[in-house]
Amino acid sequence: MSRPVAVGVDGSDESLTALDWAADEAAARGTTLRLVYASRWQEHQLAAVKPIRETRDDEAQSLLDAMEKRVQKRRPNVVTVTEEVEDAPARVLVAAAADDAGLLVMGSHGLSGAVGFLVGSVGQEVVGDAKHPVVLVRSGYSEHGAGAAGGEERRGVVLGLDVHDVRDELLDFAFDFAARHGVPLHILNSWHFPAFRHHAGASGGADADSGTRAERESALSDAVRPYRDKFPHVEVSEKAAPGRAAGHLVDAAANAGLVVVGRRRAASGSHIGSVTHAVIHHAPCPVAVVPHA
Repeated sequence: MSRPVAVGVDGSDESLTALDWAADEAAARGTTLRLVYASRWQEHQLAAVKPIRETRDDEAQSLLDAMEKRVQKRRPNVVTVTEEVEDAPARVLVAAAADDAGLLVMGSHGLSGAVGFLVGSVGQEVVGDAKHPVVLVRSGYSEHGAGAAGGEERRGVVLGLDVHDVRDELLDFAFDFAARHGVPLHILNSWHFPAFRHHAGASGGADADSGTRAERESALSDAVRPYRDKFPHVEVSEKAAPGRAAGHLVDAAANAGLVVVGRRRAASGSHIGSVTHAVIHHAPCPVAVVPHA
């Protein structure tokens, strides 16, 4: 059995969407689903305050009971475990991703008037500090499309890959997810020339760009080949294209069920990176952020 899937719940619409996604993923992995609720109570010595805390404890348990029932109705075969932790939400969720959970799932607000995520301080802190992959799910997810919002066809996985810094953690996660859900995997690599390259007027610029594309395509093929062999049943496509990586990934996310991006684990503090930061704020589908050394 795979390691458990953990999901943060608080009763909001976004957390309900995340719960549904997490339940489906736990079912696909054949593993336990941990429902994590964070509460932070101020300690008071006044006796008159104690009943308030007891009431809130009862409310928290009622919420967790309701979340369990939702999972049982959606995925009757998934075993659930509930957990209420008295601490700041970010610390609770980071701890959940640091324990035995193989994946942490969180809900995220949709941007007002636009498509994408609004990732607040808690979400960014969790994404930046979690030791295991974190999936952000926005409202609109349905069981159709391996994480896609609606649609009759199961949409595929998009992976952003840097051919100069290939990380097995990203390839493993993306191929494994695509294989488990029976969906295609589209791998993107891009490069961006500095502004002075476009104005230098040097001869042979087009040939240089063609050479860069050929080199990137070759490097991408070399990086992916071992995983094609490891996951022979996954339908894989590769694309190397000039331009900003974030833009390519957000565009590809419009027809994807999941986008997979990386995050470098820093020695101190959290570091998300500009490409991952842009994707988690603007991709319309669920986004998996996979930490790597």
